[in-house]
Amino acid sequence: MLKQFLPLNHIQLIDSVDNWKQAVQYSAEPLLSEKLIEPRYVECIFQLHQKIGPYYVIAPQIAMPHSRPEDGVNEQALSLVVLKQGINFGSDNDPVHIILMLAAKDNTSHLEMLSTVAELFSDENTIQQIIQSTNKAEIANIVYRY
Repeated sequence: MLKQFLPLNHIQLIDSVDNWKQAVQYSAEPLLSEKLIEPRYVECIFQLHQKIGPYYVIAPQIAMPHSRPEDGVNEQALSLVVLKQGINFGSDNDPVHIILMLAAKDNTSHLEMLSTVAELFSDENTIQQIIQSTNKAEIANIVYRY
């Protein structure tokens, strides 16, 4: 199921980033380049972070940046960045190694996709396998089991 919304070209393996904003920006790049989201979507994520903190750091080592559909989503999609060297977002769950950007086209159609993402991230072994992967194909093989 995840393969449908997370093609191989939406997966990135990056050694390190300078800060949390750069991590979010990297996760947005594939979606921006395919016009699946608009630049204002990323700006809304940054504004919300400034206002209420890192609301999208959902579990230890995992961030799922997202905003509202009306903030610039054109198509439902996911993108994934795996950071070898985790980065701090100012959350109790820092450092973050996995950034999964979620773009939901409306308030309901993404719920099935989210339930699959929850299943993926509920397995600590799977999370560690993703973080320890050495290339995009390895990451895809793990994620596409869901």
